[in-house]
Amino acid sequence: MNIDKVAVIGSGVMGASIAAHISNAGVPVILLDIVPDDAKNRNIIAESALAKLLKTQPAPFMHKKNARLISTGNIEDDLESLAEVDWVIEAVIEDPKIKKSLYQKLDKICPENTLISSNTSTLPLRLLTHNLSKGFQQRFMITHFFNPPRYMRLLELIAGPQTRPDLVATVRKFADQRLGKGCVTCKDTPGFIGNRIGIYWLQCALIEAINMNLTVEQADTVLAAPFGIPKTGVFGLLDLVGLDLMPHIIASMNSALPTEDAYHTISQIPEQVNKMIADGYTGRKGKGGFYRLNTDGGQRIKESINLNTLDYQTSVKPKLDSIEAAKTGGLQALFNHDSDTARYAWRVMSKTLTYAASLIPEISGDIVAVDSAMKLGYSWQYGPFELLDKIGVPWFVERLKTEAIITPPPLLQQNQSFYKVKDNKLNYLNLKGNYQALTRNKGVVLLADYKLQNPALLENPSASLWDVGDGVACLEFHSKMNTLDMDSLTLIQRSIEKVASDFAALVIHNEADNFSAGANLILLVTAIKNQSWDDVANMIKQGQKTYKALKYAPFPVVAAPTGLALGGGCEILLHSDAIQAHAELYTGLVEVGVGLIPGWGGCKEYLDRCLHQPKQFGGPMPPVIQAFQTIGMANVSKSAFEARQLMFLSKEDGITMNKERLLADAKARALSLANNYTAPEPVTYKLPGKTAKTTMTIALKGFRMVGKATAYDVEVGSRLASILSGGDCDVTEPLTEDQMLDLELQAFMELTKQAGTLARLEHMLKTGKPLRN
Repeated sequence: MNIDKVAVIGSGVMGASIAAHISNAGVPVILLDIVPDDAKNRNIIAESALAKLLKTQPAPFMHKKNARLISTGNIEDDLESLAEVDWVIEAVIEDPKIKKSLYQKLDKICPENTLISSNTSTLPLRLLTHNLSKGFQQRFMITHFFNPPRYMRLLELIAGPQTRPDLVATVRKFADQRLGKGCVTCKDTPGFIGNRIGIYWLQCALIEAINMNLTVEQADTVLAAPFGIPKTGVFGLLDLVGLDLMPHIIASMNSALPTEDAYHTISQIPEQVNKMIADGYTGRKGKGGFYRLNTDGGQRIKESINLNTLDYQTSVKPKLDSIEAAKTGGLQALFNHDSDTARYAWRVMSKTLTYAASLIPEISGDIVAVDSAMKLGYSWQYGPFELLDKIGVPWFVERLKTEAIITPPPLLQQNQSFYKVKDNKLNYLNLKGNYQALTRNKGVVLLADYKLQNPALLENPSASLWDVGDGVACLEFHSKMNTLDMDSLTLIQRSIEKVASDFAALVIHNEADNFSAGANLILLVTAIKNQSWDDVANMIKQGQKTYKALKYAPFPVVAAPTGLALGGGCEILLHSDAIQAHAELYTGLVEVGVGLIPGWGGCKEYLDRCLHQPKQFGGPMPPVIQAFQTIGMANVSKSAFEARQLMFLSKEDGITMNKERLLADAKARALSLANNYTAPEPVTYKLPGKTAKTTMTIALKGFRMVGKATAYDVEVGSRLASILSGGDCDVTEPLTEDQMLDLELQAFMELTKQAGTLARLEHMLKTGKPLRN
């Protein structure tokens, strides 16, 4: 059975966003909602939701054209149309009576092979199916998406005792391969896995911060980086979720959980939070929350709330000695540090991790599912049991026993690590106390698993080369944000030699959040300040030489990026034979934002794509202008599909929805190219020269006059125009790639000697935002 058409009933924030993400998979969706009283337009609710999706940020659609796949209607007039869909997702109000009334109608309309599921996060499946027909129970389950559905990879699957296994397998495969979800099987218990632990953690952190009189910045800082938790921390996440939702979630959990559950010890809503909700301070969707953006006076100043007085003050990230202790001594050193923030971290995390351990096997039959749920649903870098291993289970248990406040649950009292490497494979502790090999889904290949099997073929501080089997090697970047430096370039050069002699193909890939944020700007700024112009020129020449060698290597090169691939990272994509991109790819040539131009061949490679796009008319001027606009505006794709539209990806390049399948897909593409591979032929460029340069310079000055460009934008843009037009060339005299690289080098060096460029570079390093000088 395939899923070729889906319906979503309920066009609220979650329902509409689920519909949007299903359209991202190229699947048609019917979006239905109720008919308002006295409505002239009976579809107004669903239509309004669809219109709102197109304006929502972060964008629910990977490309706006996907909205065309969503058709709207209402449940009074259009319910019969659901007879033609393969999966119906109910996302209506959390009222069992309303849901069951809808289910009874769907049971009569939908064919027996149509899967019907609920997106509920609070109601148990057994309640939703009570007294409904056996046939309905056989095709019903809970599919709990996390918000926002496009970006949060967790999908919790809860099947009932009657649910047909083939339908569960169908939705699992579709969600995995088409929606990019990490599917976690949960038991039918309150909050399932993610919210059972996640809400406990949030509540515990909130209450302890108030009790200990900490600032929200102190709490968020100490609970974030040391534990691999996103920098939003606790209070930033609560603002994002919405404070007004918390009382409803807490009340639901309170009523569903047994009285002895530890959840009840942290389930009270503090008076401060109730007052914030009453006053409209419900987070990002309200007037602000624990943080807010003050725009009075035309400025944008981030402020935070005092948890006792509820007054706002300018938010300042604290420098904590406890964090420094963690950097050098790990989590034990953090917990042992003599400070309030360290004591706070221990109180919150000891309770949370102990609670998670106490829930096995109630919420899941293995620890891997729990760790996966927290990593996929809350973006934790490590799951609870992985964190316990990082802390050290014996040390953790001993401290619990010494304090005699929390009794270690049976799973912890085994005093064993939860994961260990055995026979070059990752094993996890099962419920019988034995270690069991962790198995991946078919088609999932992780670089982390290969790294357990053999040492790196080549490595230095910035990059490594790995054997990933079948004659394919994988080049991995692993500097901070995977920025590129001389070590990175050296490893690329050495990898080309190694792969040429011992392998059939090369994949460039890593499993960090970002492929590469580009060149290391700190090194460049240091060289500029020291006026080490030879070092700057050498850095550019080495990059050009390395990327050109990559392009003309005697084997296929496939780049497999995810997340950011900016500047020099984007230039790697442009020099590869093929790209197999994760759907969440944010790529572009962004150098103008720091007062520079792409210097490692990015200008020539992107221009070549523009010159060779199909059905190109009007000579070289239109593609030159197109390249000038894309690079000059520092356009960055908001998805791989937008990257294809911007021509950073070609129509032949692949897009993988599930990040865990990216390496396998890239490897398969590399092997397919390896058959009878020949390196590409050298490229020449027929460019219009001074005429095009003059046209683009006039346009720049026009933008400056109307306020669309700054004075220094004109300075940078004029140099970009010189490169893309071919400098002083004649259209009858083709330029070689080396001549184009010389133009890039010349423009780059000229800009590095300008005060405006140094100002932009320093501002970017300090604030993370471009300077408009």
